[in-house]
Amino acid sequence: MLLEPDIKAQLAQYLEMMENDVLLKVSTGSDNVSNVMNGLMDELSSMSPRIKVEKTELERTPSFSVNRIGEDTGVTFAGIPLGHEFTSLVLALLQVSGRAPKVDQNLIDQVKNLEGEYHFESYISLSCQNCPEVVQALNVMSVLNPNITHTMIDGAAFKEEVESKKIMAVPTVFLNGEEFSGGRISLAEILAKMGSAPDASEFENKEPYDVLVVGGGPAGASAAIYAARKGIRTGIVADRFGGQILDTATIENFISVNRTEGPKLAANLEEHVKEYDVDVMNLQRAKRLEKNDMIEIELENGAVLKSKSVILSTGARWRDIGVPGEAEFRNKGVAYCPHCDGPLFEGKDIAVVGGGNSGIEAAIDLAGIVKHVTVLEFASELKADSVLQDRLHSLPNVTVLKNVQTKEITGTDSVNGVTYIDRETNEEHHIEISGIFIQIGLVPNTDWLGDSVERNKFGEIVADKRGATNVPGVFAAGDCSDSAHKQIIISMGSGATAALSAFDYLVRN
Repeated sequence: MLLEPDIKAQLAQYLEMMENDVLLKVSTGSDNVSNVMNGLMDELSSMSPRIKVEKTELERTPSFSVNRIGEDTGVTFAGIPLGHEFTSLVLALLQVSGRAPKVDQNLIDQVKNLEGEYHFESYISLSCQNCPEVVQALNVMSVLNPNITHTMIDGAAFKEEVESKKIMAVPTVFLNGEEFSGGRISLAEILAKMGSAPDASEFENKEPYDVLVVGGGPAGASAAIYAARKGIRTGIVADRFGGQILDTATIENFISVNRTEGPKLAANLEEHVKEYDVDVMNLQRAKRLEKNDMIEIELENGAVLKSKSVILSTGARWRDIGVPGEAEFRNKGVAYCPHCDGPLFEGKDIAVVGGGNSGIEAAIDLAGIVKHVTVLEFASELKADSVLQDRLHSLPNVTVLKNVQTKEITGTDSVNGVTYIDRETNEEHHIEISGIFIQIGLVPNTDWLGDSVERNKFGEIVADKRGATNVPGVFAAGDCSDSAHKQIIISMGSGATAALSAFDYLVRN
């Protein structure tokens, strides 16, 4: 039996929601993956009379397509969609059977109105928490528009194809044979990239807000909910709703929730915000703040939004080491997410830059997949918690280099090595590696503010205990501010504080 009993019981409930028959066309050989795939097909067909299976030959073996009876939908899985991708399989079965996808109607209309032929291929790993959103978005597009097809390709099952295309990060999406995107991308972002994004004209007639939140992570979502609950006109503008937590695998310190995953928490945040009367403007990036009669936020598309008060919650991003080769080989061996990209380096030598908790956790995770891990730490001692250091030192395939400065990441088409300087002797050394994971902390997303709001030497917005900045009516919350600690639960609390302070400001002014 391939599926665990509890998963099978959940699946049975979902399969009862199928509206019409579905045909699984299966292309398998005699390899191990094919054998597992045949077993999965047998289990699925035995669980619902609506699921039929027939043998065929598809472009890739092993693979299977999910179709309406008498009609190919273009939804194909090359590899076995278990692990993080099991939900993608369940949703594909339901949506192909006729069940409407839970997607905003305007996005559905945009997909249906796309003209031309679009053949998408997404390269994923089953351990990647960012991949399912991409797979599910492209599957929805294939279900809604007969001119769109999508094949999910498990990199572990098709290693030669992945290596021939020099794919070293997941998810990577190809469109009509050309690389289209790398990393997490939502349905709305895919459509925007295809030229179907809102322009400045759609923002022209928006009335001024009482509170405008800039940033859609935990702090921004919390601020928007607290503001909306006060019954005041609230807007939220976000580059991508969810922020950093979209790239976070497992969260085990969100009090009252034993364990969750970043993308799941992000989806819950967005759902919660949309229960209130909040004007959500996603996929929009702010580029200027100016205080006049009201506070003005100019977006990169040229639109200007006005508000009586503003809460800045733009979060932070991975910090670059800023050495030659880092930008050139990004997604070609330079990586930032060990959970997503680790499986692509199976059996290879890699390096991790950073000796804090995130760096040492990454090294421990990767040591179970790769041949050898070298940790490069600038300081003379590791900064990670002692329990993590103990675990690291117990591993046989890890080398720790302390007091070293990363000088250059080398390669041709992809990473082939890293050069570092021993800070004690000033000697230069080079080691051959196939990938390097950068884990040296975060930098706040505040560059766009310039001198409009006071920031400290790290670029963090200076805010008092009420979240107030040096500009009246402008508040800050979360990882973009100078809060002592960067944690989800602290960001949420600071978002609530900033919203309550903004309301108090409005009442008094």
